[in-house]
Order: sequence, then structure tokens, then C-alpha cells
Amino acid sequence: MSYSTHRRGKRAIALATAAFALGATLVGCSSDAGGRGNADDIEAALQEESTITVWAWAPAVEKIAEAFEEKYPKITVNVENVGTGNDQYTKLQNAIKAGSGAPDVAQIEYYALPQFVLSESLVDLNQYGFGDLEDKFTASTWNSMSMDGKLYGLPQDSGPMAMFYRKDVFDKYGIEIPETWDDYIAAGKTIHEADPNSYITSDTGDAGFTTSMIWQAGGHPYSVDGTNVGINFQDEGSKKWADTWNELVENDLLAPTGSWTDEWFRGLSDGTIATLIIGAWMPGNLEGQAPEGAGDWRVAPMPQYEAGDTATAENGGSGDAVLEQSDNKAVAAAFVKFMNAEEDGTSISIDMGGFPSTTADLQSDEFLNYESDYFGGQQINKVLSEAADNVVEGWQYAPFQVYANSIYADTVGQSYANHSDLNEGLKAWQKAQEKYGAEQGFTITD
Repeated sequence: MSYSTHRRGKRAIALATAAFALGATLVGCSSDAGGRGNADDIEAALQEESTITVWAWAPAVEKIAEAFEEKYPKITVNVENVGTGNDQYTKLQNAIKAGSGAPDVAQIEYYALPQFVLSESLVDLNQYGFGDLEDKFTASTWNSMSMDGKLYGLPQDSGPMAMFYRKDVFDKYGIEIPETWDDYIAAGKTIHEADPNSYITSDTGDAGFTTSMIWQAGGHPYSVDGTNVGINFQDEGSKKWADTWNELVENDLLAPTGSWTDEWFRGLSDGTIATLIIGAWMPGNLEGQAPEGAGDWRVAPMPQYEAGDTATAENGGSGDAVLEQSDNKAVAAAFVKFMNAEEDGTSISIDMGGFPSTTADLQSDEFLNYESDYFGGQQINKVLSEAADNVVEGWQYAPFQVYANSIYADTVGQSYANHSDLNEGLKAWQKAQEKYGAEQGFTITD
């Protein structure tokens, strides 16, 4: 199963909790507990008996912790799954606000990281020389962990987007692999006209999917400079995506099936959902939850707005950060490096289904030449690794993206529900975010 299974799952969002009340985060609340350090401090700390606590939901972290303890027998690593995604962020933000109770290391999704950076809750790992590791990672994931010249963690996994498709369905209807989004929409019409119970894909509205699709379209709806935040979901890229996807939304060409439900996996198994535009972590989910589709699925690059282009985006993924509250920052940093930048750690992640963010793993012959029986013997990692090279540069999330995503259903989600113009939903989403940001003390700019 993929590391990022959690990323795309539907989760309850805690709205009225201190976790997402960001007003307090605009006031610096950093602590010098554990002191500042350097690379030499790490080696010294690993020779002393100590314990660190890691909050993470990725299943590979337990095994990575065991390998770390074997290499450094004086260190104990306690891995705790305190909840997935937003559930963990609630607990983490509450611990930060209380000034105690936070772990030494926390797994944090890329979209949620800015919230904790703004509250000065995370250690800048440049002090340990980790800035020298940049070349080990893809540009997009490294950028997600770096802000204003500081490095707030190391990337753990990634989700470059591709098109997963049912070859048997395409063959049945004589559909060529869509090169452009116009081709994709045409394929959707062909499938649904031939069988009203079949669809090109399913999408009932998801904040992460929307921002990823806008990312691929070249959109930059967020501009962030400290506490100055600009929001524009009518920029060129946002409108390009909305105007295109409206062809599917307004014409009922999307399966009315919520993601990660039993019905969704049945559609993926029987071919009534013919494609998924999703992150590279998806194969493990298909293999585990849609076994009847074995042999029929394939992977191709995302369709493009212009034939010949190669743009893609990230969809999901997370990194690992050291908390300022930690009394054992050097060992915590060592574990983050071992897990994400050393072969002993990254190999465990890949073996357990995580899609790597490390360039050496993405380019290794073993990885690239892997032939998937589920995908008809296709060397799927060649497609997915190429996607990682083609992620559009310059994307930025809002410093209150966790909250923004939580109100998506009430705004853009209504356009999906009513089969109406996504642009109107995006405008409503923008307005609600601007209101919230201003209430939390951000300066909302044009």
C-alpha cells in the first residue's frame, strides 16, 4: 500500500478547534529547547543513550525506526500514529499552543507545512548541514520543504501525477491514449454515450485534486510573502483548468462516486471508471483494493493543454520535520536524514509502496525496469519517474491551506453538486479564504 493512501482518503475535518485557529500562530512561539546544533552535534548525540518520539502514519516508519535502532543501538525511537493527516495536525497544533507534548519528529504533508512554519514551530535543518542534500531530491519536493531560505524538513515521498487508464476499455471503444485534455473530454463522451453507466473518471470535488490540476495548468492562485497573502482563483491557470473541467462537470460526464469508497473501488475493478488522474503512489492502492482489474490497467503521462507539452504537478506527498519543542533535536535530525536521505531508510519506504522523492532512487535501473504484473507487465516507473521530472515549478500553498481545504465542499464542492460553473465555486472559495485570512491577522493583498 502506498505511503500516501492517507493523502487522498476522505477525512473528517475538525473546524472549530484550536488546531486551525491561526491567529495565535502569527505571534512567534519558538523555543530553544534542546539548543542549536551543527553536524558534529549529531555524531556526538548518537553515541549517548536517548529516546525520540516520532508522529507518523506511513507504515514504513516503524521498520525504518527498527533499522535506525540497529545502526545506533543507544537510541530508542518511539513511533506513534496519533491520527492521519488532519487528526494529527489538530493534536500537533494543540501541543504547540500548550508549549509541551509535541513529538521530536512529525510527518507533515506538503500542503500543511506552511501552517507550522508560520508559527515558528519547526527547526531549520540547515544548521545541521542538510542544505547540502538538495541534489538528492526532486526540485518540487525540496521546494515544498524549503521556505525563505530555511529548510524545515526532508521530503519523504512524492506524488507526481499521471493518467492511470483501463486499456481494455480504451480498446473496446477504439480510444487512443489522450494526448490533450480535449482528447480526454472526447474520450469521456465516447465512453458515456456507449454505456451510460460508464465514465472516463470520477470526481465529486476534492481540494487537493483541484489545486494539483490548477498547478499543472500553470496557475499560481497563492502568493505569500510572510503574512502578506494574495489569493486569485481567476488567474490564467485556474481559469484554464476550470473552463476545461467544466466540460465534464456540466455535462454529467463524471462518475457520481466518492473517492475511496467501496463503490469507487468496484468501478475501478470492473472498468466503469476508466481512468484516474492521480499521484504516482496509486499503484499499491489499485493492487490492494481493485484486484479484479489486474492486467487491464496501464499508466500514461497526464493529458496536456497543448499537444507536445509535458507539464505535470504533485498530488500528495509528505515530509518529516523536527519540532522546536524537541529536547533531542540532533538525534531527531539524524533520524529524519536516515529515513529520507540514506539508502537504508529510503529502500524500506520503496519496498513498502512509497513513491520516492530521491533522484537516485527514481533513476536507478532496478526501479525503472520494474515490470508490474498488475499493469500488464508495463514498466510503470519509467512513466512515473518522467512525470517527477516534469512537475511545473513555482507552486505555492497558502499558510492556512489546511483550513482552506476544509471549506472546499461548501464552495467549489457546490459547483460539482449542482453541475454548474467551477469558476463560480472557485470565486466563492477565494472569498471565504480571504475572509478567514484577514480574521487571523494576515494581510490579504490583491
